Amino acid sequence: MKHITRRTLLQSAAALSAAVPAAAQAPAPKLKIAIFSKHLEFLEGDELAKSVAELGFDGIDLAVRKGGHVEPERVKQDLPALVAIIRKHGLEVPMITTEIVDADTPFADDILSAMTGQGIHHYRWGGLKWADSKPIATQIEEFKPRVSKLAALNGRYQASAMYHTHSGVGLVGASIWDLHEILNGFDPKLVGVNYDIGHATVEGGVGGWIESLRITGDYLRGVAVKDFLWEKNAKDQWHAAWKPLGEGMVKFPRFFDMLREARFNGPLQLHFEYPLGGAENGKKQDLSMSRAEIFAAMKRDATSLRTMLRTARLA
Repeated sequence: MKHITRRTLLQSAAALSAAVPAAAQAPAPKLKIAIFSKHLEFLEGDELAKSVAELGFDGIDLAVRKGGHVEPERVKQDLPALVAIIRKHGLEVPMITTEIVDADTPFADDILSAMTGQGIHHYRWGGLKWADSKPIATQIEEFKPRVSKLAALNGRYQASAMYHTHSGVGLVGASIWDLHEILNGFDPKLVGVNYDIGHATVEGGVGGWIESLRITGDYLRGVAVKDFLWEKNAKDQWHAAWKPLGEGMVKFPRFFDMLREARFNGPLQLHFEYPLGGAENGKKQDLSMSRAEIFAAMKRDATSLRTMLRTARLA
C-alpha cells in the first residue's frame, strides 16, 4: 500500500468510472405524483384541476370509465376538453384508468384513439378472473390470445396497457407471479403491470411482495401507492384496513429503494382507500366529511409521499 501513489488511485478510479455504463452513473429518474381522480368525483372541470394543483400534485390519473370523469361512450368528445383544462393549471395527465379487460371491451378503440391523440400513452387495464372449474395452467394459456389481441391494438396506437394488481381471491394478478406467466413473451412496452404496493403487501407482507416486484422486471410500467394494516372487524374476522401513508405496514423505504435501483420512471399514482367521507369510493355527492377535511387528508398523504421520494433520491 505504501507504493500506491495518489496519481495511481485517481487513474484507477477514472478507469473504473469509464467501465460503468453511463445509465448506471446517471441519477435515477425523478418521479411525479398523480392523484387517482376516482377520489375527486365530486369535482369537475376547472374546479377539479384547480383543487389538485393546490393540493400539490403533479398530475391526475383520469378515470375514463362508467361513472368516472369521462364516460367511455363520450371519450372522443369529453377527454380533449378536460385534458386541456387540467394542463391549463400546470398539471399533467400521465395516464388514464379504464375498464378495458381486452381488445373486445366496448369503446376500447375509441379510448385509445382519444387518449393517444392527447399525447397520453399509458392506461390501466385489468379484470381477468380465475375459474375454479379449470387448472390455472390451462387458463394461463387461454388468456394469452386475448393479451396478444390487446397488444396488437396497443401497437396500433402506441399505447402502453398497465395491468393493475389487486389483492383478493380469484383475481388474476393478485400474486403477480401469474401475470409474469401470462405476459411473458409479449412486448412490455405494449402490455405491462401497474404494481400496487398496498395490494402486493396484502398478498405478500413479509417478503413475497419483494419477489413479486422483482419478477415484474421490464413489465413494471406504473406504480400505485397506498398503506394498510391487518385488523379485526366487528365479527372478529381479519381484514385489510386501509390507512393513511406511514400508518400501515407497507415497507415504503425498501420499496422506493427498489424502484430507484430498477430506474423506474412510469406513472406514480396515489390512492386513498381509507375512510374519507365516501370520496374513497368515488362518491359524487352527500359526502359525510367536509371538503376541507378531505383535502387536508389528501395533502397530508401527498406531503408524506413527497418526503419518502426525496429520502429515496427519487424527487
